[in-house]
Amino acid sequence: MRGETREEAVEEKAILLGVCLAGESPESARQSLEELRALADTAGAVVVGEVIQNREKPDASFLVGKGKAEEIASLCREEGADLLLVDRGLTPSQQRNLEELCGCKVIDRTALILDIFAQHAHSSEGKTQVELAQLRYLLPRLTGKGKQLSRLGGGIGTRGPGETRLEVDRRVIRRRIDHLQKELRKLERIRGLRRRLRTRRNVFSVSLVGYTNAGKSTLLNRLTGAGVLVEDRLFSTLDSTTRRIRLEGGDALVITDTVGFIENLPHQLVEAFKSTLEEVAEGDLLLHVIDASAEDITRRVESVLGVLEEIGAAGLPRLDVLNKIDRCDEERRRELVRRFPEALQVSALTGEGIDLLRSELFRNVSLASAARRE
Repeated sequence: MRGETREEAVEEKAILLGVCLAGESPESARQSLEELRALADTAGAVVVGEVIQNREKPDASFLVGKGKAEEIASLCREEGADLLLVDRGLTPSQQRNLEELCGCKVIDRTALILDIFAQHAHSSEGKTQVELAQLRYLLPRLTGKGKQLSRLGGGIGTRGPGETRLEVDRRVIRRRIDHLQKELRKLERIRGLRRRLRTRRNVFSVSLVGYTNAGKSTLLNRLTGAGVLVEDRLFSTLDSTTRRIRLEGGDALVITDTVGFIENLPHQLVEAFKSTLEEVAEGDLLLHVIDASAEDITRRVESVLGVLEEIGAAGLPRLDVLNKIDRCDEERRRELVRRFPEALQVSALTGEGIDLLRSELFRNVSLASAARRE
């Protein structure tokens, strides 16, 4: 399906599978499955059914119990499903067992997110990062020379820079991984030089961070006129964008829009995008963009803070911005004030609160400038 547009691609029918383990709330499992539905839509699949099972612990063979797995296989046949999307990470043996039982492709949450990233990476660096993440994911799943993966055919789960290498052996894949890591280290050195140059010029650096689809790109466009693609889909933009703006008083700053975060962001992606995410850790200020209208707002905020902790950026100064406030009624706005008393309420779409945000950015630049002079 490489090279096809979303409209040209043949949509695949998908069954969603969620598992609620002991100690997890049913509401959290439901919200996670709804997010999986949104991910499936972004990838180009049509959801034709969903199943959730409550379990004490994952089954070693099928993730779910054998009886439930057989029930899911029957549902896949009834609905003519092309793939089963699982809202968990699967071991290679679990994936293989489910595929043999259901007679269709089985894709876990990690593989689905990798597939979406493969669709949306456009820059050379972005494609390199995604290919590296894909190969790290595929390596332990190769049997022989890719026998398991080669039978998957085209479509979701097999797209992206790594798809032409499914038939090669582990040794060749490891060589390719080494090559990609060297390429990313070169790009990392170039980015480091740019950061040092900005530091010498005393340019204040702001990093936009937030859960995917929180409206970061829309906010960047509102503040800078960047013209970044905006779509109401998860991970609609992937490659980072940096723009320079001047505030009142002539102070300049650069704003970098980074890849959106998500709950259980695949470790392979965090590793592959480490050099890009280091831009966040070395900024002067984090602008944490939060979707004010999201039902699961607390879960999303916690997910973002978890990734920031992982990349060493948790201790940076942070300004929380509740975006999409235009979608909230007065009662919701009052509730948000109680839950996030320090956060600014804005709408990147309508412009509400943007002047206050600019003033707050100006205050942070002024404080940083004064500290540098001392």
